[in-house]
Amino acid sequence: MIDEPFDEEPAEHHRYRRYLQDLEGVSHAEEAALVATVLRDPGMSMAEAAVNRHMECRASVLLTDPAFTAWSDTMAAVIGDRPFLTRRLREWTLLRAIALDEPWAAEELTTASDWFQRTASAAQIVTSAEVLTLLAERGRTRRVRNAARRRLQHPNQQPT
Repeated sequence: MIDEPFDEEPAEHHRYRRYLQDLEGVSHAEEAALVATVLRDPGMSMAEAAVNRHMECRASVLLTDPAFTAWSDTMAAVIGDRPFLTRRLREWTLLRAIALDEPWAAEELTTASDWFQRTASAAQIVTSAEVLTLLAERGRTRRVRNAARRRLQHPNQQPT
């Protein structure tokens, strides 16, 4: 019996890296088309992971920029009904609302994913005592509750 080499990387790993490179350098005008192309990849989990990573990068840059809304609307149309990506985009929109002191609902915050709650409890852009208090009291995990409490007690301290 001949053993197959263990150091050969699966093809989807190569495509993932390539997608990340392409998405990193894509222009705003070509972004939607490239995201749609990536999402047609047969490796659905890999494709969604690449698009999620791209959305994280782009959303963090655009978060307080007026261009965020148009970008978010475009991404929503491209990602369609993919539950994970739709939820993550909705959570970026919630983070934006909180950062800009726009309306948000407590239920949105308390039912948000662990990722969102960790991000909101640690992000310096979130300064709302109401948000941090809600997370300190009703955050899903001890880590979130503790981080929010620390932020309330030491608002100018960088998170660890």
